[in-house]
Amino acid sequence: MMRRRWTWLALAVGLAVLAAVSAPVSAQETAPAAGEEQRNEAVEKILREQQEMLQGQRFTYDPAARRDPFLSLLEKVPLKKGPRPKGVAGMLVSEIDLVGVVRDSSDGNVAFFSGSDNKGYFLRVGDEVYDGTLIAIDSRTGKVTFRQQVDDPRLIKPYRDVEKRLTAEGAIQ
Repeated sequence: MMRRRWTWLALAVGLAVLAAVSAPVSAQETAPAAGEEQRNEAVEKILREQQEMLQGQRFTYDPAARRDPFLSLLEKVPLKKGPRPKGVAGMLVSEIDLVGVVRDSSDGNVAFFSGSDNKGYFLRVGDEVYDGTLIAIDSRTGKVTFRQQVDDPRLIKPYRDVEKRLTAEGAIQ
């Protein structure tokens, strides 16, 4: 009788061990199928995105104040194409000299410049020269600021601020 109990007990333990061992094996057999399905979906997604990019449907580039990586660092890009216009609109920031600043209460300050053609020009904030725009005139300090356009692919910003000051002979009291 004792022997029967041990037989039944051994049989029950064997079945329990068999059930414990076979349960993870069946879960492992189904897990790779789910993982394989996820991998297949990922591969299909990558192939679909590559196809859209090749067709020109998905690719965009946001520089976010960085230089364009597709522009050559060795080539100098011309600022503007075509001949320069006549007058101050065709002169570079480096070609004009600040002669004086006139205070005007109704329209704001006016800066007086001497151009490379030895003629005088009056400019207000917002007026443009060939490679820049006048952005500030300070009559107290006798200083004007230009925002000069610089098309250098090595620079982060496509512009630089250039200040011009009055000399002692151009100062107005």
